[in-house]
Amino acid sequence: MKVMTKQSESTLVICGHGMVSQRLLEALCREPGRPFTRIVVFNGETTPAYNRIQLSSLLAGGTDERSLALQPGDWFRDNAIEVHDGEPVTAINRQDRTVATATGRVQPYTHLVLATGSRPAKPGVPGEDLPGVMTFRDLDDTRVLIETTRRHRRAVVIGGGFLGLEAAEGLRQRGMAVTLLHRSGHLLNRQLDAVGGHLLQQHMEDRGLSIRTKASPRALLGRHQIRAVQLEDETLISTDLVVIAAGISPSIGLARDAGLACDRGILVDGRLRTTDPAISALGECCQLGDTTFGLVEPGYQQAEVLAGVLNGSTPEAEYRPVDTPTRLKISGVPIFSCGQVSAGPDTESVVWQDHEQNHYCRLLIKNQRLTGAVLLGDTRDGPWYSQRILQQDDISRYRDHIAFGKNYCEAAA
Repeated sequence: MKVMTKQSESTLVICGHGMVSQRLLEALCREPGRPFTRIVVFNGETTPAYNRIQLSSLLAGGTDERSLALQPGDWFRDNAIEVHDGEPVTAINRQDRTVATATGRVQPYTHLVLATGSRPAKPGVPGEDLPGVMTFRDLDDTRVLIETTRRHRRAVVIGGGFLGLEAAEGLRQRGMAVTLLHRSGHLLNRQLDAVGGHLLQQHMEDRGLSIRTKASPRALLGRHQIRAVQLEDETLISTDLVVIAAGISPSIGLARDAGLACDRGILVDGRLRTTDPAISALGECCQLGDTTFGLVEPGYQQAEVLAGVLNGSTPEAEYRPVDTPTRLKISGVPIFSCGQVSAGPDTESVVWQDHEQNHYCRLLIKNQRLTGAVLLGDTRDGPWYSQRILQQDDISRYRDHIAFGKNYCEAAA
C-alpha cells in the first residue's frame, strides 16, 4: 500500500478525467491564485481526457485519435496537475479523507470531486455477455469496433438515440451491413417529434441502413460468439456484432459505497456539494433535485460554478438547470431541438416543411409564447428560437412569420 502526501497538505483529488473534469481543471487554472497545494486526478481510462463527441467521427474514419486530445501532455505538467491514467479510485474513506485506487495507492484529500460519469445501460436480455456484444461509450470501445469491421460484415445496433445512430452510421461507413433496432415508434424520440423522426429514418435508409422501429430484442443468440438477435415477434436477424446503445446510467457505486446520498445519481445541491461538505460531484454522475444530466453542456456549466466555489472567486454561486438545446449532426443532417417536443392539448403547432431540401420545422406555442422547437436540415435559427423559449417572449407581433426565423420576425416586429 502506497500512501501519498500528508493530510496537512491542501490537496484537491478528482475521480474521473472526462470532458467535464477537464473543463473544471481549466477553469481552476484560469485563476491567478490556486486554492490547493496539489491537484491529483485519477483516470479510469488509459487515455487522458479526450473529445468523446468525436468518437463517432473516429469510428466512421473521419478523424484520427490525435485530434481527440483536449490538451497536450505538457499542459498538465505546466499547470502542476498530476494525472494517473488507468488508475480508477476504488474506495473512499470519508473519516480519514483518503481515496484508495486500483493500484493500492492511498491518497489523502482536502476536497474530493467525483466526476465518474455514466455507464452504458443494457436492456437486460439473455445473451448480453456473449463475445461480440459491445457498447459504444469510450475510446477503447471505438478501437475494438474499428478492428471488428475489418473481420466481420454484419452488425445490429440496439437503440435509436444519438449514440445508436452514430454507431450505426459509423459502422455502415466502415462497410458493414447494419440493422438498427429502436423500441420507440420513431428515431430520436426524446429530441424529435414523429414527423422529424420519420424524415431522419428515411434519410438514413436512403444511405443504406436497415431500420426497425417498435422493435425490441428478446434474446441475443450464440454459443461462443453472437450469431443472431431474436426480436419480440420471433424474427431472427443474423449478425456478427451487436452494439448496445440503449442509454446511460450515472456511475454512483463509488459514492454509494462511501455512504453518500444517492438516487439515480449522486445527490448534490446548487453548489455541487454532496451530503459530505468535503466532497463535490458534477457531470453525468450527479443529480440535482429530480434532474440528471446526459449532455456535456450542463456539465461544463457545473464545472464553471464549482471552480468558482472551490477557488473562492464566486463562493456563493449556484448551478441552476436550464433547458439545454440539443444540437446534433447525424449522417450529415443537422438537428436542433429545444423545449417541448410533442404537442399537448393546450399547445398549438406551427409547421413548415421543404420536401425538396429535406428541411423541417415544428414550433410549439402556448399562450403566445414559444414552448418548443424541432428543426431538421436547416438549424440556423435554432439559437434564436431557444432564446424565445428561455425568455418566454410574447410572439404575437410576429407569430405569422415565426416559422421563417429571426430575420423575418424582426422585420415584421
